[in-house]
Amino acid sequence: MSKYFDLKKRLLYAAQHAEKEGLCRHKSGNFSVCIRDESKILITPSGLYRAALTTDDIVVIDFSGKIIENINNRKASRELMLHIAIYEERSDVDAVVHTHSTYATAFAVCGKKISHIVAEAAFYGDVEIAEYGEPGSIELAENIRIPIKRADVCLLKNHGVISVADTIENALLKAFYVEDVAKIEAISKML
Repeated sequence: MSKYFDLKKRLLYAAQHAEKEGLCRHKSGNFSVCIRDESKILITPSGLYRAALTTDDIVVIDFSGKIIENINNRKASRELMLHIAIYEERSDVDAVVHTHSTYATAFAVCGKKISHIVAEAAFYGDVEIAEYGEPGSIELAENIRIPIKRADVCLLKNHGVISVADTIENALLKAFYVEDVAKIEAISKML
């Protein structure tokens, strides 16, 4: 059994819960946690349905992207450079959630920030926008560096949403809240 079993279990639960609740669909999105004192990142694998994942599918990498532990021989998320860039920029962040939730992603496509129209927005604070970069590219990783310094939630232009926190549970909760607030704002504008 991996020495990271408990942390992998929490990461896997967050990824599967996000999909079950509609924040991610059809293999989209990725999730990671950072172990700062070991300079390790645990990240979900690329191209697999989350419902079928086990803790042995979680890949452990270092900050250069080198694989440290890969029990089921999976490919680390293609967005690993994005996650690494966030951890390099934010020493207070130990978890990253990247979703493609419908309403928040619609704001990202339009290049519009989500407003603080309800009290729940206070949980995640300001929302920034990162310029477009091809998914999995160095450009995308570089484009997140400045906005992630200013906010715990960033919309990736024409792509999706990033939320960060001290734990995977808090990062996921921010992702849920930002989607809820985006939905409320979109509906209120229609009304």
